[in-house]
Amino acid sequence: MRGTLAFLLMISRRGLLLLSVMCGAGVFWSAGLIIALAAGARPFDAAVAVGVAAFLTVPGFAAGILSNRRGYRTQQPRRAWRLASWVPPHVPHWAAIAAGVFVFGFWLTVVLAFASLDGNPSMRDGRYVLEDHDRVIEVNQVTYDRQTDHQQQISLGVLGAFAVGGSFLCAARATDHEHH
Repeated sequence: MRGTLAFLLMISRRGLLLLSVMCGAGVFWSAGLIIALAAGARPFDAAVAVGVAAFLTVPGFAAGILSNRRGYRTQQPRRAWRLASWVPPHVPHWAAIAAGVFVFGFWLTVVLAFASLDGNPSMRDGRYVLEDHDRVIEVNQVTYDRQTDHQQQISLGVLGAFAVGGSFLCAARATDHEHH
């Protein structure tokens, strides 16, 4: 674990840019699959879709957090509602606002998918059911599939938001020529 942490803290600018691009691909992967699921298409199995999103997102998000925290010695924002408190000084404000819009879009996806969940979809004795606390309701395959789509949208929405953050943080740190 310590070796991994040391490696993440020593990533070069090129490495951070590569991780930023990977996270950017994670943003597009997650957003594209969320749109496909909302349209009723399932281009990939949930395990593949979420697994690829995690592969593209997690390393860059972790590296972005660690490199920014170490590079800027951040603890918390100085002023909660001031953009300059959250964004490194050399990053254009439009980039921070664009990242915020994307994070909001993924957050909205998660909230709407949660609101649409009627229970945990599962199979019992070859029947499609939704489990909600102690209540079990038998449903048809269309309802079952829709509920599993909502669960996948939640996972992709969370990973998509993390991908935006990872892409932003890695790019911010990689392009900071003053502090590198």
